[in-house]
Order: sequence, then structure tokens, then C-alpha cells
Amino acid sequence: MARFVDKLPFFHPQSPERMEEKEKIAQKGDLVIELGGTSTQTEQKNRHTTNGSEKTSDMQNPPPFVLAFTDLCYSVKKPKKFLSVPSFPFRNNRLASDTVTSSSSTVDLSRTKTLLDSISGEAREGEIFAVLGASGSGKSTLIDALAGRISKESLKGTMTLNGETLDDRLMRTISAYVMQDDLLFPMLTVEETLMFSAEFRLPRTLPASKKRARVETLIDQLGLKNAAKTIIGDEGHRGVSGGERRRVSIGTDIIHDPILLFLDEPTSGLDSTSAFMVVNVLKKIAQSGSIVIMSIHQPSYRIIGLLNHLLFLSRGQTVYYGPSDGLHLYFSKFGKPIPENENPTEFALDLIRELESDDSANGAKSLVEFNSTYQLSQVNKPISHTSQAISPLPLKDIIAASVSGGRLGASMDEFANPFWIEVGVLAKRSFTNTKRMPELFIMRLCTIVVTGIILASLFWRLDSSPKGAQERQGFFAISMATMFYVCADALPVFLQERYIYLRETAHNAYRKASYVISNAIVAFPPLVMLSITFALITFFAVGLAGGGSAFVFFILIILASFWAGTGFVSFLSGVVPHVMIGYTVAVAILAYFLLFSGFFITRDRIPNYWIWFHYLSLVKYPYEAVLQNEFDSSNACFIRGIQMFEGTPIGNMNETVQENVLVSISKTLNMTLNSTSCITTGSGLLHEAAVTDLTKWNCLWVTIAWGFLFRFLFYVTLVLGSKNKRK
Repeated sequence: MARFVDKLPFFHPQSPERMEEKEKIAQKGDLVIELGGTSTQTEQKNRHTTNGSEKTSDMQNPPPFVLAFTDLCYSVKKPKKFLSVPSFPFRNNRLASDTVTSSSSTVDLSRTKTLLDSISGEAREGEIFAVLGASGSGKSTLIDALAGRISKESLKGTMTLNGETLDDRLMRTISAYVMQDDLLFPMLTVEETLMFSAEFRLPRTLPASKKRARVETLIDQLGLKNAAKTIIGDEGHRGVSGGERRRVSIGTDIIHDPILLFLDEPTSGLDSTSAFMVVNVLKKIAQSGSIVIMSIHQPSYRIIGLLNHLLFLSRGQTVYYGPSDGLHLYFSKFGKPIPENENPTEFALDLIRELESDDSANGAKSLVEFNSTYQLSQVNKPISHTSQAISPLPLKDIIAASVSGGRLGASMDEFANPFWIEVGVLAKRSFTNTKRMPELFIMRLCTIVVTGIILASLFWRLDSSPKGAQERQGFFAISMATMFYVCADALPVFLQERYIYLRETAHNAYRKASYVISNAIVAFPPLVMLSITFALITFFAVGLAGGGSAFVFFILIILASFWAGTGFVSFLSGVVPHVMIGYTVAVAILAYFLLFSGFFITRDRIPNYWIWFHYLSLVKYPYEAVLQNEFDSSNACFIRGIQMFEGTPIGNMNETVQENVLVSISKTLNMTLNSTSCITTGSGLLHEAAVTDLTKWNCLWVTIAWGFLFRFLFYVTLVLGSKNKRK
């Protein structure tokens, strides 16, 4: 953050002299040294002067930010699937206290579970506020509540920043939420990951050199200088360590200098050293002027020294709230003194578990009641500072003063950049990641090449006989279906990016429409290569008619099929969140599309109650387009003379008999028919296949339109499915 170092006003819009001075410091790499004598942003505000303009005392010295919350309550109702049974002692791991409104002999279809029960406290600028408790105690729920990730209709109580209620839009603008899972692009380096985050979060008015200086400073403060050029990595690619990965995740969310930083168990899965380094970074972030609120499961003794205020939960209720160094006095007065040289948080958590185990019905009720009494007995009550957060200045003016004091991204704008900038940055990031992970494209290319070679060798140089015409239809049906099945291979990639998207858009990194458009832009060039490759392998080998114009149209309809297929898979990734379920659904639906395409049963033979699915089939339109491209543009005759008897009893007789029958038919119809007479042309085959309602160009436009429609539906699913709020 720009405030990691107290003298780092790189982005101060009104202090060019100090900015030049600090750029020299940055070039010398002395930023970390400056941190030793750190003065917080609050102190920097007090020293801030204007360039000759008159300002009020309040604007020169804006008050520190204080997030206060009072009597937060949150309950959910869960339907009961089985008959109610009496509570047993082993049922002591509930998330919070349960209220069951039925007797032992009756069954109630609803059950109220209280996840948060009258939680109060405050978190102040420059401090780390830590939420602790056993698994299922409500830590993550409280973090979600404070971060605005629970709907206001369900969450009871009040929450204010400097005495003013926060609306959702302002909360997304001035806050950041670091999830427990590290969701990052695996093939980007640490530096690139943070740089792309800076492009999203920092305003366009900030020069590129300042953004890069910001990233370099942040890398130093996160302790990632040695890993700056290392890729993030995944299961198949070796990258940074777990602790470094976690710090990168934190860095992507604090690049814009948020006022409020929420973290859900940032030390989970890390060794003690890595966990300490992560919390140490968070301490520096807090000291630089942010409010840091985090949940943590079981901190080490060193980590406790970095925490300012602790809030212990048991089944959604507060069992301790106060300074980290007040645990000894608290439990001593409770009658359970903490032994010397024992980790106080471990002792507290063990005692809470013991109380919950001894009394499964009431849990740690005795400790909850003691905490209430203890808070009232203190002369300096921890919650009594709330009134000090109320400032004569409106909150927006305080935030504006913070921006002028050097804070980067605390502006009141909903998005930092315009639409086209977001699309460009998203496309560049996705292209960079895809370019370094070509496995997906190579797999799809191999599938296309192998399928093309098999089809070309199987349908080699088809003739113009009736069987040749039938085989052409089979070739077209399999080819068009293959285009859609190949697209299903991209489903895991779409799902992985979807979770990254949810994290980034939760706090307005970019617009949802920007993501959809950039996704389509990056996916398009590989589709062109795949289309040309398949057409080159099969068109001439199979002996398709029409010449150069038909070949170009063949490429276009294949490309349109890929376009519609990737759009369908994108939409499916927004609806189905699991890879295996997504594959199952995709394969099943594509099979239905092929079934109703008109190849197995023509349109005029499909029952009326199924005809609607025929028109919804994505395979129908490219299939009919290539049929018309082959048969409508050709003067070839596919059934001549006695060939009309193939597949009939007459066809099994010798040619002399067949010719005599043909002469008899000629006399009856009063027309000349012989062995060379054309009976059925390409147009006749199209009528037999009931391919008459759309031209080939209309089929092409409809296929392209399907691709746009599915991408619009993908956008709708992102809008509806990315609320990031509990109900």
C-alpha cells in the first residue's frame, strides 16, 4: 500500500517536491528501511499541509476511521429432512445455538439456527481486529456480515463507519475481501498478477510509471522481491510457495489502498513462519492507515503480539472482546487463570471447547454471561469509543481528505476505469495466461486433426451415387456435432476463471460486461485456426462440391459452430458450478441437439410436440447450411436411371430387367427415361431432407446469433449469480 511507508507520497497530487524525493528513495530500494521509523497515515495526515490554499482544521486533520458494529444478529432457517430426534451429547459441534420449536413427539419442518447473537465491537484504523473461535463458532459469518456479504434483510443490528451507515455501493468501493482460497491465474508471474490488479483498481488518470512504482513498492512490503518473476503455479506447474501465494492474494486486493480490509483465515494451511510473515504484512497495512479485520483459527504466540483487539466466539456469541494483552486478567477473574508460558489463545479455545463439551445444551453460556458483566465493570470499556468515531465532517469528506492525503483507490467512483480500458486489460491478462498454458488449445487442435483425418479417410472421394449422397449427409452431421463437442473441453477453464471473476468483481474491480466481452475476444482467434485446419483436412479429401466459394463458406460455418459452441459452454459454466456435472450436462444436451438436428429424422417427420426442440438445436443450423452448400450449389445428379431402384426388390434383379422396367415407366409417364437420365438432383435431396425453410446464409446468421445469445445469457447468469451475499 502507498501508506506502508509513512513518507511515500508517490500519488500525492499536490506535493511534486516530496513525490520527486520519494521516487529517488524508491530507486535506491530504501523503502523497507524507512518502515522502521514508521509513522502511520494518521500521523501523516496531521503533518499534511496545503500548497498555499486555505483549508479548515478538520480537513487538515481528518479523524481516524472507526468501524463500529452493535448487536449484530443473523439467523437462518433450514428445512428438516428427517424426523426430529432428541439431542444427544455428541451433538456439540453446532455452528451456533439452535432453536427448535417442536416437542419431542412432533416434527417441525423448519429449524432456526442462530449464527450471530448480539455481537458488538469496533475496529479502528491502525489496528488488527481478529475474530477467533473453534470451527463452526461463526467467525466467517461475522467477517461476511462486517464486509456486507449478508443481505440487510437478514442481518439485524447496526454497523457504521465514523458514525455513518455504509451503503453497499460505498462498501464495495472502499473495502477489499481476501478469501480463504487463493484464486489466481497460474501462469502469470507475481509481478504480472499485481500489475494487472493495479490496472484494474487504480484510476486511468494515474500514469503507468506511478502504477509500476506502486507495484514494486508493494512487492517489497509483501516480501516477494525474490519471487517477483516466478509464476503463481498450480498442480501441473511449479510456482511460488503457499505463503508467497497467500501474500500475492492479499496484494491483489490491497493494491488500491482500501480503507477496510477483511480476511477470512489468511493463515489457514500455512506453516508457522509463513503465517507470521502474512500477519506481519497485515500489521504494516493496518499501521499505514487501514482497518484490518480478520478471522484466525489458532494463532501462534508471535502472531498474538501483532494483534490489537480480539473477539472470541462460541456458537455465535461473544465470550471475550478486548485487547490481546487482556486475556490473562480476563480469565483470571473468571477463575481459570492462564498458566505461565502457555499460549493464551490456545488456552481460551481449549476452555471454550471444554465448556461446550461439558454442557451441550448451553455451551459456553457461563463465559458469555461473564463477558457481559466484565465489559460493564471496566472503567475504559472497549466498546465505549464508538462516540469518538462520530465526526462533524461527513464520511465522504473524510474519504476525500484521505485521497488527497495520498490514498490511491478510496475515491467515490464505482469503477476505477472506463469500460474499454477494462476490456483491454482483461483480454491482455487472459491472453498472457493462455499463451503460457497451450495444453487446452493443443488438445483441441489434436482432436480436430485426428477427427478430420479419420473422417477424410473414411469418406474419401465420395462419388455422386445415391449412397454417396447419403454418406455426405452422415459426414456433415458428424462434422458439425464434433465442432460442439470439442468446445466442451474448455469447461474447466471457464469454471476456474469464473471463481476469479467472482472474487474480483465483488469489490468493483471491473464491470461484468467487460469480462464477458474480453472472454469472447480472447477465445475467437484459436477458433479461426481450428476452423481452417479442419476445412483443409476434409473439404478436398472428401471431394465436396462448389469450388472456392463453397470452401470459404465451409470455413465460415465451422467457425460459426465453434462460436456458438463456446458461447454455450460459457453459459453452462455460469449455471453449473462443478466440472463433472458440467461435462455430464454438456454431453447430454449436445446429444439431444444432434438427435433433433434433422439427420436421424427429418423435420417433417418430427412429432409436433417435439418440433420446438428441433428449432432450438444448435446442430440443426450448421448442418442444414453445409447440406445446402453441397447440394444446392451443385449441378451434380445423384440418382440416374436404374439407380432409382436401389434399395427396392427390383434393385436385386439384373440390369436388363431393371432397364425393361424403366422403359415401361417411360411409356406410362409418356416421357423418355434411360440409364443416363437424371432422376434426382441436389435440390431434390434437400427437399427429401426437409431442408427448405432457411437459406444457407440465413443458417449461418442464426448460428452466429446463437453465439451472441448464449454470451448474453452468460452475462445474465454472472449478474444474478455474483451477489456474493448470504440470504
